[in-house]
Amino acid sequence: MTQFPILDLPPVLQALVVQHVAKNSFADLYRLRSTCKSMRALADKGGVYASFHLFNYPWSLGRRHTLLRRCYEEGNPSTLYVKGVEYFCGLDRLDEGLRLLKRAANAGYERAFYTYAMTRKIFCEDEEYFSRFTRESVARMGMVARNEI
Repeated sequence: MTQFPILDLPPVLQALVVQHVAKNSFADLYRLRSTCKSMRALADKGGVYASFHLFNYPWSLGRRHTLLRRCYEEGNPSTLYVKGVEYFCGLDRLDEGLRLLKRAANAGYERAFYTYAMTRKIFCEDEEYFSRFTRESVARMGMVARNEI
């Protein structure tokens, strides 16, 4: 089988490939970054950390503050979700926490969507997001909740 170097692709496609690697596996992103300087530069470009799924990160590794800051700066939905929950529940900064949860929900992050809708219903008597729930999404959220306990 012939090989096709990623650097021969147009820059837009290179960025998409690296974003998909980051979305699927932190270990693969780390391996990609460690192959050569050009791959490290590709992985450090904007947009890569926006697609990174924070819950796949092995927290036993160091440098988590750098990663969290980078993901937050790029508007990563899972980071916005974690920060929103932290601000709302832990730091009692309700407005800022809800704003972050809404940004994550609007970015399509399903956990944030569910959390934001339930939080608005409980604390604000608002059903803005309830109409967007489908039977499939409720069943999927139930499975996610059961699998994480």
